[in-house]
Amino acid sequence: MRCDVVAVGTELLLGQIVDTNSAWIGQQLAAGGIDSLLQTKVGDNRSRIVSALSDALRHADAVICCGGLGPTQDDITRESIAELMGVALERDIAMVATIRAMFDRRGRVMPESNQRQADKPVGASFIINERGTAPGLICPIGDKVLYAVPGVPHEMQAMVDQVILPDLVRRSGETAVIASRVLRTWGAAESAIAEMVAPRLEALDAPGAPAATIAFLASGIEGIKVRVTAKAPTRSAVDAILDVEEQHLRGILGDLVFGLDDDSMERVVARRLTELGLTLAVAESLTGGLVSSRLVGVPGASGWFRGGVVSYASQVKFDLLGVPEGPVVSAATAIAMAVGVRDRLRADVGLGVTGVAGPDEQEGRPVGTVFLGLAVPGTPPEAVEIRLPGDREQVRQFATIGLLDQLRRRLG
Repeated sequence: MRCDVVAVGTELLLGQIVDTNSAWIGQQLAAGGIDSLLQTKVGDNRSRIVSALSDALRHADAVICCGGLGPTQDDITRESIAELMGVALERDIAMVATIRAMFDRRGRVMPESNQRQADKPVGASFIINERGTAPGLICPIGDKVLYAVPGVPHEMQAMVDQVILPDLVRRSGETAVIASRVLRTWGAAESAIAEMVAPRLEALDAPGAPAATIAFLASGIEGIKVRVTAKAPTRSAVDAILDVEEQHLRGILGDLVFGLDDDSMERVVARRLTELGLTLAVAESLTGGLVSSRLVGVPGASGWFRGGVVSYASQVKFDLLGVPEGPVVSAATAIAMAVGVRDRLRADVGLGVTGVAGPDEQEGRPVGTVFLGLAVPGTPPEAVEIRLPGDREQVRQFATIGLLDQLRRRLG
C-alpha cells in the first residue's frame, strides 16, 4: 500500500508557514508500514489542486490531502475533490447541526459561512472532527481513496491516528512496520562516506537481502547523517534488521560515527566525561564562546563542565592563560591555552582553540586555519591543525564541533 501526501496552501509555497504536517504524516505512515514516496505542496488554486491530486493518485493507492477545509472563499479543497471525482457537492444537514452545536458549546454564534464545511462530494463520507469545525473526508475514487484533513495540526493528527491509519491498514490487507536509524558522522565528506558504504548498498540490492535502504543526509555543521530504513511485519523484526545494518556500517565507518539518531556531539562528549568521572574546561579564541555554549546546553552540564575562558584578545591569552608572547595562531598557543585553562579552572581536561576566521586575523596564515589544543589525562598535551572552508561564521561553527570531535576521539 502506497499513500502519498498533498499539502494545500499558498502560504506554504511563500514560506510563511513551514509544512510540518507533511513531515508528521510521513512519520506516521512509516510507523504503520505504509509506503509514502512523494509529498507535494500546491497553492490555493482549484485547477492546480485538481492536477496535483490527480497526479498523486496516478501513482499511489491512497492520498492524504491536508488543508483547505476552512469556511472562507479561499478554502477550495472540497470543490477541487468534487471536480476530480466528477460529482457535485452536497450539503449534509446533520453535519451543519453538528458544527452549529460546537459553536453553541463555546457560547458563540455560528457564521453562516461555516455551513460550507458541511459540504461533501457525492459518494464521500465525513471524518468527524472533535477538536474543530472542519470535518475530514474519505473519498473513494475507483479502487483508490483520497482523504482530506484540516491543516490545523492537532485536528489533522487526531484524524490520521484515529481514522486514516486504521483504514489504510485495513485496505492494505497486511501489517508492517517501517522504522529508521540514523548514524551521525563527523570527519569525512558525504561523497567519501558514500564511496565507503557503496559495497553495502550493492549487497542490499541483491536478491534475498533484508528489506532495508541506506540514504545520506548532509547536515552542515552537524556532519553527515547515514540513515538506515527497514520494513518488516513487526517492530522486533525491524529492530533486528536495523541492528545488523548498524553493525555493518560501524564496521565500515569506524570512529567517523559519533552517535545515533538525536545524539549531538556535545551530548556524546558529556556522556563520556560522565562515564570517566572527568571534568572539562575550555579556552576559546576565534569561537568566542560557541564551544562553551554548546556544552552548557546539555542537561547536567554543571556536573562535569568547570567553565570557559573567552580569551579573544592576545593579551588575555598571555596574562590569564600563560600563553608565551608571540604569534597566537599556532599549535603552541592552542596547547598552552588548553593547559592554562585546565590548570586555572582546576579541571581534568582542558581544550583550547585558536585560528583565523577572517582576513584581519591572518598572522600570515590562510583564512580557515585552526589549531585545536587538547590536554587529556594519560597523554601529553597536543594540538591538531585543521583547514576549514566557508565564511567567518562557518569557520567558527566547524571549529567548535571539530574541537569536540577531537576530544570525543581522545576519550575513546
